[in-house]
Amino acid sequence: MTISLAPNAVNLTERAARRIGRILSKQAPNMALRISVSGGGCSGFQYEYAVVPDAAGDDDVRLERDEARVLIDSLSLEFMGGAEIDFVDDLIGQSFQIRNPNAVASCGCGTSFAVA
Repeated sequence: MTISLAPNAVNLTERAARRIGRILSKQAPNMALRISVSGGGCSGFQYEYAVVPDAAGDDDVRLERDEARVLIDSLSLEFMGGAEIDFVDDLIGQSFQIRNPNAVASCGCGTSFAVA
């Protein structure tokens, strides 16, 4: 089950929220996971993850689910609108995966993508 606030909102799955909550529980109080999009990677754009103080800026979107707190800046949201953030644990390892309807191509690393 995911939680969506609007058609272009970013959805956070229950698995991702649990994992983010565990990560944040090991950090200083009042921290959040910032997800952003920057130029680079194999396909042109890449996702970046950082644990930062939980202080949303004027252009940030804030996602909350259970103990998870995620910040995404408005420029990154332009590339991620309608995406779903999930956490997978399979034979090749554990990772956050972003299923992005705006991406037209991605590479094997799972953090790099291209848009039309």
